[in-house]
Amino acid sequence: MPGLPTEIVEMLGQTLAKVVPVTIALALVFSLLSHFWACNPGKPWWRKRELVTDICYWFLVPLFARVFRIGLLVLGTALLFGIHDADELIAFYDNGHGPLSRMPLWLQAMLFLVAADFMMYWLHRMFHGGGFWKYHAIHHSSEDVDWISAARFHPVNLVLGTIGVDVALLIAGISPGVMLWLGPFNIFHSAFVHANLNWTLGPFRYVVATPVFHRWHHTSREEGGDTNFAGTFPLWDILFGTFRMPKGALPEQYGVDDQSSFPREIIGQLAYPFRK
Repeated sequence: MPGLPTEIVEMLGQTLAKVVPVTIALALVFSLLSHFWACNPGKPWWRKRELVTDICYWFLVPLFARVFRIGLLVLGTALLFGIHDADELIAFYDNGHGPLSRMPLWLQAMLFLVAADFMMYWLHRMFHGGGFWKYHAIHHSSEDVDWISAARFHPVNLVLGTIGVDVALLIAGISPGVMLWLGPFNIFHSAFVHANLNWTLGPFRYVVATPVFHRWHHTSREEGGDTNFAGTFPLWDILFGTFRMPKGALPEQYGVDDQSSFPREIIGQLAYPFRK
């Protein structure tokens, strides 16, 4: 145990070393694009309300996700396969296991992407109802939706959502190597759909999620907040009747119903679901 604090510090350093250059690149790209194709013209993202809150999420969520993803993978392997030894765990996950691991890596990546998006579609709908909404409301609380809003998620939402889905598919046998392909794509695409852009991509709006598609999801429930649940493939929304992209219209107002009383700082937001 004496080495645990050191390992945590090293993990934090490794995570920041990856996040910082990615953040700078995304900031430059979307600052330029939104200057010419803003969905909601006005102040730029660096002057948005609650910017400090979003920056905190942007840097803390990757560290949290990494720690919990590893922890759940270790726990799941121990419970399901009886593997406890560190070397055996590494060998077990190194190249995946079972039939799925014998597929070409590119095919595993495609399977992972489609399966994860399908599972996340239904989990996303779950988080819009009942007792789950109070956790997901954190993500919808941003009134100035932009690329940096993409990481604003409560830890419970992450564990039962993205992290849980990743762990389930890796335990099923898909090689962790696919994350080297999908990780950069997921980061960019998540920032892309939250970016302040008026892009619909024309006929491709039915193929891949776009900024306008997802920004309708961040409007009020009456306007479209209970539609467009897919993260990557709008096909799920089309198939299950939740697709919404009104022709000739763009979303304008974002946030939650009780916006005036919603906490604006990260500590208050993390505590919010437990006070409801």
